[in-house]
Amino acid sequence: MKKVFLLLALFLLLPATSQAWSPSKDVTVIVAYKAGSGTDTGARLLAQYARKYVGQTLVINNLPGGDGKIGWTELSRSKPDGYTIGFINLPSFTTLSAQPNSTFSVQSIVPIANHLTETCVVVVKANSPWKTLNDLVNACRESDKYRCSTNGKQASNHTAAQLLAQSAKFSYKAIPYGGTADQLLALRQGEVQFSCAKVADVAPLVGGSSPELRILGVFDTKRLEQFPDVPTLAELGYYKEWYGSARALVAPAGTPKEIIDFYEDAFQKTMTDPECVAAHEKAKMSLDFKNSKELSELIFSQLVFSRDIVSTLYNQK
Repeated sequence: MKKVFLLLALFLLLPATSQAWSPSKDVTVIVAYKAGSGTDTGARLLAQYARKYVGQTLVINNLPGGDGKIGWTELSRSKPDGYTIGFINLPSFTTLSAQPNSTFSVQSIVPIANHLTETCVVVVKANSPWKTLNDLVNACRESDKYRCSTNGKQASNHTAAQLLAQSAKFSYKAIPYGGTADQLLALRQGEVQFSCAKVADVAPLVGGSSPELRILGVFDTKRLEQFPDVPTLAELGYYKEWYGSARALVAPAGTPKEIIDFYEDAFQKTMTDPECVAAHEKAKMSLDFKNSKELSELIFSQLVFSRDIVSTLYNQK
């Protein structure tokens, strides 16, 4: 009996084992674009299935404006307690963070996990006289009057348009909008003549019996499986590399590692859940889970891309 009491006393003297962190209330997820945008649609789809693994409701908070700057500034300044996380878009985030007097930087956030990787495409209205990418390029070479909508000045889709224009050697007028949804609406309404956007944003508008848009080219080294008849820019002799956007989850700098670990595990489970996978496939969204370390490497590579490639595109304009 004495031995039992002695063991119990020793046990009580041991330091308490810390409990793994998990949220005890709703979690705010900042999206730096308006409701209905590609990022917003993907975020809401993921949040729907993540509830099962996070254990709390993920509440999407849309903070559009400034081509993403407003939302990302708010995210970087949020309390690092695990109750505010958010999405960044690459390379838009790294491009804007590198601008003079930026209110956020890559040091302002901590990577959690990558969600989507989307390839960019070139699109026109379904009734456009341009049936091929070469038709568009030839028209733009003859005149610089043609207008291209973008998701913001120096944002990801603006960069795509720059890559196309400079590789195909033509000039155009870039018209910035508040995000991809508005950018594509402008094209559909005839305010501009062409646009560049991610395939998931475009796909719902090119199918069915009454398509609104037509895809002319793909920013990749191989054709897209869902659009096998659309040529790549590379095979037409224009931009020869893959280009697109990653949409990733991050937390404010200073968020403890145990919180990051919790979300990384929860989102990995979410993104491998068969129902979640099927829902993304139906929405034509390309799930591409990367853990926090892999996302950190991606952010760094996109920072280099923004510094060495993107900056030259706009300096030459």
